[in-house]
Amino acid sequence: MKVKKRDYKKEYKKYGKGGKAKKYRALLNRINRRKGNYGNGDGLDEAHVGSSDKTKLQTQSKNRANNRPRVRRSR
Repeated sequence: MKVKKRDYKKEYKKYGKGGKAKKYRALLNRINRRKGNYGNGDGLDEAHVGSSDKTKLQTQSKNRANNRPRVRRSR
């Protein structure tokens, strides 16, 4: 069985630079700046609670791991 190699550059071009992703990233940065967490080196992010706009402090690694797609592709 041959494994298809992923083209990360192509994937980033498709999603990361897109308008929807850019707006979402800007929103998260704005929230972190307002709360004083952006760039202070404490290792914490503001995390969305459920589907609401409420946020709470959470470690960066845990918060960013939650943003992955729920369905994983088999390799």
